[in-house]
Amino acid sequence: MSPLESVLVALAGVAAGTINTVVGSGTLITFPTLLAFGVPPVTANVSNNIGLVPGSVTGAIGYRDELTGQRSRVVRLLSASVIGGAIGAVLLLVLPDGAFEAVVPVLIMLGVVLVIGQPRLSAWVRRRAEARGDEPSDGAWWVWPAVLLTGVYGGYFGAAQGVLLMGVLGIGIAQSLQRSNAVKNILAAAVNGVAGLIFVFVADVDWRVVALIGAGSVVGGLLGARIGKRLPPLALRATIVVVGLTAFVAILAG
Repeated sequence: MSPLESVLVALAGVAAGTINTVVGSGTLITFPTLLAFGVPPVTANVSNNIGLVPGSVTGAIGYRDELTGQRSRVVRLLSASVIGGAIGAVLLLVLPDGAFEAVVPVLIMLGVVLVIGQPRLSAWVRRRAEARGDEPSDGAWWVWPAVLLTGVYGGYFGAAQGVLLMGVLGIGIAQSLQRSNAVKNILAAAVNGVAGLIFVFVADVDWRVVALIGAGSVVGGLLGARIGKRLPPLALRATIVVVGLTAFVAILAG
């Protein structure tokens, strides 16, 4: 990789770290960049996954104020993300290339639809919970298994993982999108982290790529936190939808 290509990979890491913190789908920037520079697909996928972990962590730190009062919820959902991320990483290593090609676009569009319908769907979930005598702020029962499945997807590939998580959290938990976004950043970091740990031991990792994307994603994570926290709910929802639709088109075109 030439010096110019190294700079471009680092800049792609900045862009990916930023968009991952605000919404998700940063992989759609870094992964094609690595392929364009001749990095083999599986090596690009695992190296990109590991490289984006530091950016996810800095993004989560940037949203720490929105995590106030959510410790028990985050701990509970983290278990789902860790298990799901590990399963997804193993599937990447054992399944043939392209095994999820038909499923990925469907999952991304599902996330977009959930985000678009989030206000009405979340109100319906709260009414159902109140009718049963549940405390709505605890979250719907299906949030944990949905986060688990999202973790499987994130460990396998991860593009638009954030869109799916925001759809699940926004509907299943009665709180603002910004507070859900803070939880999303923690869960995405956990998925990438556990998948990356597995890849370190059993996959072909390009550590130069990891270092370049990692350095860029740290800067991007900090930028994304500053940008994302300033977006009003409607603008944040619109951003999620636009990114999700872009991811859908990009994957179909690829």
